[in-house]
Amino acid sequence: MPSRYDELRAQLAALTTEAFRPELADIDRLPTLEIARIMNAEDATVPASVAAQLPAIAAAIDGTAERMSRGGRLIYAGAGTAGRLGVLDASECPPTFNTDPSEVVGLIAGGPTAMVKASEGAEDSKELAAADLDELKLTADDTVLGISASGRTPYAIGAVEHARALGALTIGLSCNADSALGAAADHPIEVVVGPELLTGSTRLKAGTAQKLVLNMISTITMIRLGKTYGNLMVDVRASNDKLRARSRHIVSLATGATDAEIESALAATDGEVKNAILTLLAGVDAETASRLLKESAGHLRAALTASGQA
Repeated sequence: MPSRYDELRAQLAALTTEAFRPELADIDRLPTLEIARIMNAEDATVPASVAAQLPAIAAAIDGTAERMSRGGRLIYAGAGTAGRLGVLDASECPPTFNTDPSEVVGLIAGGPTAMVKASEGAEDSKELAAADLDELKLTADDTVLGISASGRTPYAIGAVEHARALGALTIGLSCNADSALGAAADHPIEVVVGPELLTGSTRLKAGTAQKLVLNMISTITMIRLGKTYGNLMVDVRASNDKLRARSRHIVSLATGATDAEIESALAATDGEVKNAILTLLAGVDAETASRLLKESAGHLRAALTASGQA
């Protein structure tokens, strides 16, 4: 009778991401520059693989944005590299879009320590994923995005299955076609990048593909939620000197105001870039700008229309 490991080995052997490439069997004998050229050429194929999934990505974004507009959260769940990429993307949302840390959350199997110390065994537990989501008090307005290069990681699948059972929107991001993760999710996104340069090392092309897709999902969702004005990050959180300088540059680009006018507007709005832009473009005071933005659910264009200045 085959052991559990024999069965798992057979499962892995059937995955595109685990396939062996005999033409690269002697790669360790090549000059460093030649290896770099091969690896660069491999990486260059990833965007086309992502492009093939753009309709699925767009549908997932629209569903996510609709739920987040009602107060829902975007929650990433993955193990190993996939989990780390989710945590990374989530952690970039507060400084970029001034979201609360609770609005975009990254869960990694094994907890925060798994970010810097491998805890790969934790990926085998669906129950752990369910417990992690229960700790967040998941609601039907939330979106849970399971991330797994193989598409078979129990932690990611368990997160999606548990979330879907509770009525949350679910997305399954993997790098194999017809994956178990995709089958479990409302929105399967399967970016098939092919076998890796190093057999089974899915931190390479698969990891790059996942990063590109996560960039799209978080960024475009925030655009849909009114976190930008054109391609300007008007909800940027100015928490250091660089970001304070960027805030002033953004106000300048959006309004064409003088430095003195920009400083005055930012001082009046407690450094809130979006509010400062509205005071300058609409000619309203800080209190009115705040009210207009609240009534427009934070959408600057809608607030400008309401002020009669669009």
